[in-house]
Amino acid sequence: MSLNGKVAIVTGASRGIGRQIALQLAEAGAKVVVNYSLNEGKANEVVQAIEQTGGEAAAIRANVGKISEVKAMFAETVERFGRLDILVNNAGIMELAPIAEVTEEGFDRHFDINVKGTYFACQQANLHMAQGGTIINFSTSVSGAMLPAYSVYAATKGAVEQLTRQLAKEFGPKDITINCIAPGQVSTELFLNGKSEELIDSFRRMNAFGRLGEPEDIANAIELLVSDKARWITGQTIRVNGGFN
Repeated sequence: MSLNGKVAIVTGASRGIGRQIALQLAEAGAKVVVNYSLNEGKANEVVQAIEQTGGEAAAIRANVGKISEVKAMFAETVERFGRLDILVNNAGIMELAPIAEVTEEGFDRHFDINVKGTYFACQQANLHMAQGGTIINFSTSVSGAMLPAYSVYAATKGAVEQLTRQLAKEFGPKDITINCIAPGQVSTELFLNGKSEELIDSFRRMNAFGRLGEPEDIANAIELLVSDKARWITGQTIRVNGGFN
């Protein structure tokens, strides 16, 4: 499943799942844009890790919740690497709160980054992506459960699943596939932050294997979906969750 000659943008790639995706796409041969919003140091560490193994990468700052910065990131990518073949819309936030504590600012922040950021990155991909490209969006397996405090986060991911499905036929004439990955609970800083060990242990028991997922579990699925082996899969949401639901 070689990606030699292909160029990928991975949003939110300075840490966690995004970092692992960037590393594995580079290992498969792709040139990778490591997008970050705040942590330039961590993004540069990912670039250095790719370069140390003979790959090619660049860190590009962009807050995906701001359309002007998304446009600039795509323009810089094409200027630097000459093309775009893969977009992984990994960037997102998850700030859990019961409905009584949700603020307008928090609600808007979730939709700006998780939904607007994904949508307008897809728009830029429609303008810049080469024939035969691939887009991967991110949802969550939590959308198939009923968990307290997840209402706003799950709502944004439900929106991402629908825009993925609705955009499939718009991208089809350019032979571009667009799919959505819905991870279960993955052992990352984003997921673990603020949770007690008891709660984390309860999530371990919710899937078939009695463990949290690892970033590699998600990156492996994405590596398959962006390869030529998956050209007949589009408009789908794929649960990568160890049997969580």
